[in-house]
Amino acid sequence: AAADEVELRHMVATAAAYDEGPISFRYPRGEGVGLDMPERGSILEIGKGIIRREGTKVALLNFGGRMSECLKAADELDAAGLPTTVADARFAKPLDMDLIRRLAREHEVLVTIEEGSAGGFGSHVLTRLAEEGLLDNGLKIRTLALPDVFLDQDKPDAMYARAGLDREGIMKAVFTALGTESLSTPRRA
Repeated sequence: AAADEVELRHMVATAAAYDEGPISFRYPRGEGVGLDMPERGSILEIGKGIIRREGTKVALLNFGGRMSECLKAADELDAAGLPTTVADARFAKPLDMDLIRRLAREHEVLVTIEEGSAGGFGSHVLTRLAEEGLLDNGLKIRTLALPDVFLDQDKPDAMYARAGLDREGIMKAVFTALGTESLSTPRRA
């Protein structure tokens, strides 16, 4: 799933060059984020995600078009004293387990973000983390996906905000995982 219009160009080039079986990718709905487009797409390594920025406390693992919201949330989390890694999974199958293991081992909180429905990418990540025992040492994990309800048609940004897949929803998931409403407001039992 492409994080932005540049990644979509790379994914189309990758799919065109791939002859070892079927490949599918998600075309994001709405407009791109306004990045400068390369003349040609580059071939991506199948099954490999990338780190977009490094942090030490929180990891946001994005799959799809919510990358710009992840980066906005990371800016605010960093400013609040929560150094945040932002990773682009790029692929759901195969999962980049080296990347996911690193995020799980090096961060207190891991949030997956996807434009798919419950039972998708985040569930796949959770299953693999459980199988490898990476949930046994206190990792706080949240999965953000579209809710399993009918959403009225609207502008994409409005729909994603209602689903909690915007900057505010991502930050709320992090604070909930840490047990606070925000950094300044402790959660009461």
